[in-house]
Amino acid sequence: MLILSLIEKWSMRYVNKTRYGVKNMSCILCQENTVAYYYKDRHRYYLHCGSCDLVFVPNTFHLTAPEEKKIYDQHQNNAFDDGYRTFLSRLVNPLLLMLPDHSKGLDFGSGPGPTLSLMMSEAGHEMQIYDPFYAPNRSVLSDCYDFITATEVVEHLSDPNGVLERLWRILKPGGILGIMTKLVVSQEAFGSWHYKNDPTHISFYSEKSFEYVARRWRTTVEIVGKDVILLRKPL
Repeated sequence: MLILSLIEKWSMRYVNKTRYGVKNMSCILCQENTVAYYYKDRHRYYLHCGSCDLVFVPNTFHLTAPEEKKIYDQHQNNAFDDGYRTFLSRLVNPLLLMLPDHSKGLDFGSGPGPTLSLMMSEAGHEMQIYDPFYAPNRSVLSDCYDFITATEVVEHLSDPNGVLERLWRILKPGGILGIMTKLVVSQEAFGSWHYKNDPTHISFYSEKSFEYVARRWRTTVEIVGKDVILLRKPL
């Protein structure tokens, strides 16, 4: 109990540099210094950026890579599970309507049971996969693609600015970046939101967050349903 108490006091000091602390802290998405305290639960704090509307967890509370992988290893994603395919079809179906035949794609963060890449291959597209734990062939990140997908990935990123910029760079002009992630609705709803309870989830976006990204890239964003985000790279 004493150790837990000391950790709690240290964590409070970390967040509480001036009130909750964030006087010199920059946002991990837009790099602006408009960060303020947002929410606290039993395990960690959440901060909010007033510029891009991102909610994120300070790195003090991030898991180590082995801890993270241990949780991912428990996922039961199966490429032939109809329920999982139905879930992924929320991104796959609108994406297929936007792509020319025989496009070349990258599934970024393909996970322990790559499925979206198989679905896109079955539809006639050429696919590569990348995952830092399960498919860590970084050479695929040196190629260029007609489309890139990231399903249930961006909420795990400690550096969404750097990762999204890298993906945007390897996307061909006219190409599409398709993202699937649950979106923050309001601060009031955040406290009871199940999505924040996964310890590997550390970055939470709203519609405004992706509108910011679209403005930065001088494009527009299309949000399909509640959790599918499509950004097309200008020609």
